[in-house]
Amino acid sequence: MIYLQLFWSFFLVGLFSFGGGYASLPLIQEQVLKINSWLTPAEFMDILTISQMTPGPIAINASTFVGTKVAGLPGAVIATAGCVTPSCIIVLTLAVLYYRFKGLDMVQGIIKGLRPAVVALIASAGYSILLTVLFDSDDYTFRLSDLDFIAAGLFAVSLFLLRKFKLNPIYAMLAAGIVGMVIYGFLPSF
Repeated sequence: MIYLQLFWSFFLVGLFSFGGGYASLPLIQEQVLKINSWLTPAEFMDILTISQMTPGPIAINASTFVGTKVAGLPGAVIATAGCVTPSCIIVLTLAVLYYRFKGLDMVQGIIKGLRPAVVALIASAGYSILLTVLFDSDDYTFRLSDLDFIAAGLFAVSLFLLRKFKLNPIYAMLAAGIVGMVIYGFLPSF
């Protein structure tokens, strides 16, 4: 019974999570704390912290951690499956519809209209990340006195290497990460 509850709770989270990971947090909190009482508020905050620190979407990470806490490894698998199932169904449905109707002029017009919106969304996310990294600001305000010159320098050098020498982005990220760890003092001491 707990497996069905886990699947259904995170299915609802996955179904109604529009707007990204942070927008899904109230839904997860409602399911985990209020409706099912699986965790205490302190445990929930710990899980959110871990979900943000680990790679991947917050909602999927949270579902995995909650599932593990509630029902072990099978619970983790079932909660994660519940969270991703709505997205899979929606994407597969859209793919089938697209391939069936892709020749229609109206569909091509919709696709052409969506391209600038997608570029704008990506640019907005990039701008937001850039402000957060360089100015430690997420409210689209910045002062030159708040500029992290080390981060700005790493960004400029990485961008130069990427554009001028066509450096593989993975190598640029690794190099910037290593230099950042050395400069900011995060290397483990031996």
